[in-house]
Amino acid sequence: MKISNRRSSTGGRRMSAAVALSAVLTLTATACGDDGSGTGGDTGAEGSGKGKIVFWDNNGGVRTDIWKEIIADFEKANSDIEVEYVGIPSTDYQSKVDTAIQGGGLPDVGGVGAAMLAGFAAQNALEPLDDRLAKSSLSGKLNEDMVASLKAAGGGDGKLYSIPTSANNGVLYYRTDLFKKAGLDEPNTWDKFYEAAQKLTDAKKNEFGYTIRGGAGSIAQALDAMYGQSGITSFWNGDKTTVNDPKNVVALEKYAALYKKVTPAADLNNDFTKMVAQWDSGTIGMLNHNLGSFQDHVKALGTDKFRGIPQPTLADGKRVQVSNPVDGVGLFKSSKNKEAAWKFIEFALSHEENSKFNESAGQVPANNDAAKDAWISKAEPTKLAAAALTDGSTTIVQLPYYLPDWNTISKADNEPNFQKVLNGDLSAKEFLDTMAGQLNEAQAEWKSRNG
Repeated sequence: MKISNRRSSTGGRRMSAAVALSAVLTLTATACGDDGSGTGGDTGAEGSGKGKIVFWDNNGGVRTDIWKEIIADFEKANSDIEVEYVGIPSTDYQSKVDTAIQGGGLPDVGGVGAAMLAGFAAQNALEPLDDRLAKSSLSGKLNEDMVASLKAAGGGDGKLYSIPTSANNGVLYYRTDLFKKAGLDEPNTWDKFYEAAQKLTDAKKNEFGYTIRGGAGSIAQALDAMYGQSGITSFWNGDKTTVNDPKNVVALEKYAALYKKVTPAADLNNDFTKMVAQWDSGTIGMLNHNLGSFQDHVKALGTDKFRGIPQPTLADGKRVQVSNPVDGVGLFKSSKNKEAAWKFIEFALSHEENSKFNESAGQVPANNDAAKDAWISKAEPTKLAAAALTDGSTTIVQLPYYLPDWNTISKADNEPNFQKVLNGDLSAKEFLDTMAGQLNEAQAEWKSRNG
């Protein structure tokens, strides 16, 4: 399968893989201004610093309430600025922005996480924010590793196109009540994970040991399980990806074989919201997600029926997991009111607001002062994730967010194929060979343009 050529010719970007890896390893140690053209080349204007701006939430529906609360706080403190909120589901966000870049209608401000950053930056749609940050009240107040991670993900020109809001990490949530009833140990190794998945399943009673993500967002979760079991610690071997290494093929075969044997059949089409809701309301033993759903589980189950622990280890105690992208907010270059838009970004990243946002999201704050707030010590998954990343037990496989096509390859191009793997219509090897071909081509093209 040949990858489609979606890259911009704006070129000239280089990134440091070492910086990106360092950023991820330490991150937890701690509509619109449209002028009618809407293209990435529109330079916009500073504007008056007053009036209306539009904000696109890249996780609409999930983070809507907290963003509306932050917007209300901002408008109270800035009575001469109105913020129009537009919530866009995470599964639709990239295509929505890409369409607006080409056809018009970009917002002033929008969510821009590491996974999508290179693609938007390559289309010249984002405003560089280094100078604004250096002159702002946020200067020196943000987690340096999160900032470095977003710089690295921008495509390689060393510029900052998104201000980090939070960092995430993979978590294995499990029902402590069901494990206790079944006499099972905590699923802290892959062997115990598979044992529990089998023992907790009784399909006739609609009881399942695990829920697997087969819908939108399935690829990153599958890669996490795959590298976690194979123990391979790098995404690249020279200029070739390790995605289709024989050890990864075996690991994915074993993981995909869980579908419908120890998981609900509905998992085939479940994105994270459906998967989380299903786990919270049913009798499913385990769920892989991230820190972001912790508060959902607390609301549904309380704190005495589940735990969230780091991803399982191999038998020797070694833990390998793929990176989780840092999230952030960016200023679109076509905005006609950049001054007001920047004021909103600066406010949203202030101590109080960033703390409020991340307590709601259950994630690690980018604001250093917010990261010291008391609520973090009460969020066990966050504490455990931080410990796992600093105690020497965990190796991070850094995903290639710097490739402009990464988000397309890991979503639109391969999510349907992963569903075929789950259904038995495509072998794990064929699936991974296809993805490897796309990634190797994308990497070769990136290197040819960046040296």
